[in-house]
Amino acid sequence: MKIRVPLDVPLEAEATYIRNYQLITRETDRLMLFAGDQKVEHLNDDFYGENVHIDDADPEHLFKIASKAKIGVFATQLGLISLYGRDYPDVPYLVKLNSKTHLIKTAQMDPVSRQWIDVEQVVQFKEQSGLKIVGVGYTIYLGSEYESQMLQEAAQIIYKAHQNGLITVLWIYPRGKAVKDERDPHLIAGATGVGACLGSDFVKVNYPEQEGKKSEEIFKEAVAAAGRTKVLCAGGPSVDVKLFLQRIHDQLFISGAAGNATGRNIHQKSLQDAIRMCDAISAITYKGLDVEEAMLIYEGKKELFI
Repeated sequence: MKIRVPLDVPLEAEATYIRNYQLITRETDRLMLFAGDQKVEHLNDDFYGENVHIDDADPEHLFKIASKAKIGVFATQLGLISLYGRDYPDVPYLVKLNSKTHLIKTAQMDPVSRQWIDVEQVVQFKEQSGLKIVGVGYTIYLGSEYESQMLQEAAQIIYKAHQNGLITVLWIYPRGKAVKDERDPHLIAGATGVGACLGSDFVKVNYPEQEGKKSEEIFKEAVAAAGRTKVLCAGGPSVDVKLFLQRIHDQLFISGAAGNATGRNIHQKSLQDAIRMCDAISAITYKGLDVEEAMLIYEGKKELFI
């Protein structure tokens, strides 16, 4: 696998960047991101209640999954990492630098999510903790009246992260009063193009939807628009396991995406089911297995070796 090192990564940080990239992609140029940032985004709605396993009530559930399953990287806030990281030192972490709750609706105010901490603090934390902090992430709401603030922060974050050999992932969602259809494939392609203009390594977007069109086909526009920035697709709400795995397979091998970012479809399950779900997703992402083989891994009838 040839790794294209961005030019804003200085020579002295290239080895770190390459090592981090190889670690989270498992030397495949694809990424399986386990998303654990929803405790802010969705408060406790996704962690307790009907159809959510009781294991998910405790934040440590996320870390147990990340430490036992075959993932690429675990994305969550620095505060959670600082509380639990000592007990889970082998997990590759991506620090989410901004988050907001869902309490203020778009009808009340356009969304804005400012960074909580800066890259220099993440680097300092990495050095003092000794943890595998391999990257940083940030969310932008395109179309919000506050998008200029978020775009500026994202640009600075990416530059500073690359200066320190860290990988970057942008969550980019068109959202706000000016946005009529958040799932518009042309708009989502615009979002991935913005990710490329900001120089991010990966950009995470929602799966497009358009009446009468197959999502896996219309998603190709977003992959093309991103150029050398790799596109990840958000997992969304929990759905039937086989259906979810088929969607991931189609995103990778029909649309041409470079990976996935999955949260609820993993952590809302019991620990053992969540581990097997991660492994099934990684089987498709990293090994290129088909859905039937991935289902055998989820059902515990086959083991994933990577």
